[in-house]
Amino acid sequence: MTQGFPFDKFLKSPPSHTKSTNKNNNLLKSIFETDSSQLESKKEENPAQESAFEPIFKALEDLLLNEMGQVKFDTFIKNKVYLSNLEHNKAIFKVQTKFIKSTLESSFLNFFRNSLKDLMGTSYEVTFELENEQPSSTTQETKSLQGFLDQPQEKKRETKSSFTLDLSPNQEDLQNQVESRFINHMDNETPSGIVIDKSKNFDNFIVGPSNNLAFATASAVAESPGKSGKYPCLYIYSDSGLGKTHLLHAVANGIYENHPHFRICLISARDFMKELINAYKDKTLSDFQRKYTENIDVLMIDDIHELKNKNSTQEEFFHIFNFLHDKGKQLIFTSDKSPDKITGIEERIITRLQWGLVVDIQKPDFETRTAILKKKAIELDLFIQDDVLNLIASSIKTSIRELEGSLIRLEAHAELMEAEIDTEMARDILKLQELNDKPAATLESVCRASSQYFKIPVADLRSKSRNKNIVNARHIAWYLSKNIVGSTFMEIGKYYSNRDHSSVMHGVSKITEKLKNDSQLSRDLIFLENNI
Repeated sequence: MTQGFPFDKFLKSPPSHTKSTNKNNNLLKSIFETDSSQLESKKEENPAQESAFEPIFKALEDLLLNEMGQVKFDTFIKNKVYLSNLEHNKAIFKVQTKFIKSTLESSFLNFFRNSLKDLMGTSYEVTFELENEQPSSTTQETKSLQGFLDQPQEKKRETKSSFTLDLSPNQEDLQNQVESRFINHMDNETPSGIVIDKSKNFDNFIVGPSNNLAFATASAVAESPGKSGKYPCLYIYSDSGLGKTHLLHAVANGIYENHPHFRICLISARDFMKELINAYKDKTLSDFQRKYTENIDVLMIDDIHELKNKNSTQEEFFHIFNFLHDKGKQLIFTSDKSPDKITGIEERIITRLQWGLVVDIQKPDFETRTAILKKKAIELDLFIQDDVLNLIASSIKTSIRELEGSLIRLEAHAELMEAEIDTEMARDILKLQELNDKPAATLESVCRASSQYFKIPVADLRSKSRNKNIVNARHIAWYLSKNIVGSTFMEIGKYYSNRDHSSVMHGVSKITEKLKNDSQLSRDLIFLENNI
């Protein structure tokens, strides 16, 4: 079947094509040399494989996986899409559900166009159709490879038929929508070519003891960036999902508002590397250097640790850093670890990253987590009881993104089931059943945990001793008893040697006030919360 096939005409690569395109053309050649009988034998195995273009789609899937990432690929592509037809510069893909069709059209159309162009060496118009939807009038439902090669000289007469197609979403579509909302929220991949997010500002950033220093310095930079301010070089690090990227966008928005003439570049380390690679490839390195040395007042690079083991990129970054720093420009970097903990980065770059202020963001305490949940509930216009918020805040302790994602998932399920959100629903939907196996926090468990952590006997904590260290540990235990256990001031006072409730109230207020400026106290509370 492949005899006489004009590979030179179809697979000829333009001079500008890269090696990867040539590799894909070789792959195409092997595809067309596949025995058609092998293709026919696979038709019965899987509905998604009932196309003569299955080998082409298999090659295309590898490119899509690389572009989209594993989570999105598994959710919207794997076993849900197949190539139905490919001719006259038009590609038709069949999809399983209306929801997947609309998602691919709105979010992933360019992925398909670009990947198909890389594979085939030419541009195609991409169309998505439902499996049970009537095919386009210009194509047939199934075409052989001869149809793809445009060999038939005449078209078969089309038979018109009509039927009613119910495109209203079914239960599976609605469930897919629920999970899609959560996946899109939880996806922490930095998009290519960052655009400053106007919705991320200082006003909607929840400040607590775990992030107050980072917030204060970021606010100061937004007010007075560069050599006119206190922190011309700022480095913020934290675990994923704790708000450092939010602060990065908030600083950019703040600088734009206060100094609209400043030229801001907010970019991920990954995109910085891509720009440099393209500059090498296109022989425009001087333009790249000019952009970062002459056309930028504020350079903000997210996830700077991704430069590790990229020696050429580090070399270029080193010179850009020196030039901008000497000119008094503002430099801001974020990472998942402190500069001295990043491996694969040259020592001279680590030293420069430490020139400015290095601040970290800790995991939020219970009070901050609850405030974040309340803010998110207001954003979603979601009514939710305090006991549900407390349950979530007590269970999800490590990630703000996951906290907010839990509310998005609850909201979607509540809409789907038309039910009010309660603790049982939260446990079921968010998989929090394991909390039932863990003993609930009590006044006694808080007291014992505080005793072990501060190395103060339980008897001394419950006594009326006024030793400074004992009093401080006692006030922390009171604070946790109020916020974690939910005990009243009177109940706490009774447990601690029949103290008056006003004394307990005063002690809790002191801890609340100290938390605003004491990061070590925040760490103490977070450790105790996780061990009660």
